[in-house]
Amino acid sequence: MAKIQSPTIENPDILLPVNPAIEQYMRSLVKKTDHPVLIEMEALAKQKNFPIVDRLVGTSLEVLAKMINAKRVFEFGSGYGYSAYWFARAVGAEGRVVCTDGNAANKVKAEQYLSSAGLWDRIDFHVGYAQEIFLQTEGVFDICYNDVDKGEYPNVWQMAKNRIRPGGLYIADNVLWHGRVAIENFTDIVSGWTEAILTHNELIFNDPEFDAFINPTRDGVIVARRKVA
Repeated sequence: MAKIQSPTIENPDILLPVNPAIEQYMRSLVKKTDHPVLIEMEALAKQKNFPIVDRLVGTSLEVLAKMINAKRVFEFGSGYGYSAYWFARAVGAEGRVVCTDGNAANKVKAEQYLSSAGLWDRIDFHVGYAQEIFLQTEGVFDICYNDVDKGEYPNVWQMAKNRIRPGGLYIADNVLWHGRVAIENFTDIVSGWTEAILTHNELIFNDPEFDAFINPTRDGVIVARRKVA
């Protein structure tokens, strides 16, 4: 099927997968999950224009993790702990969330926020290159979550898929990439990133060991479940 043409200036929202009014309604439903730390983390993201998954995706991460009784999660890219907040709530007191980020200042922020939320004791936060940390971390995971630089998405998928337990999940954010995946003549933020996301998505949907779908909320989240033999 041919891709549609680029959105016009007159209709810049042509590729929004979910109408903003619908997303606003959904956000109104999840306000019950408000926590002072969560609100503070979201305010910082808005102030600094820092990319986080935000409330709608965050709640879905928690529900998905609870649905498979996840106890061990690896995050490729953690920022200052926003997605880890949701995973840490889900894994419980005996669970662990392995976080990675290249900026030591983000670890400091994450410790402050997640300690205030009573969740820091469920976190192993490593500063450095996520893929290297993953290779240094033993064992399999219930969930591997991918939110690194988009050009690395295919590589992360190839690394992670064989270390997810049967019935476990691979989750990646930004897989619609602001609609660029469906535009013929797109302008990329970084050269090659859209092509990398397209390759990443195709690899997952063509892998016979996984079932997959894309949740179009916000910038698109892919969820792939490793089949049980």
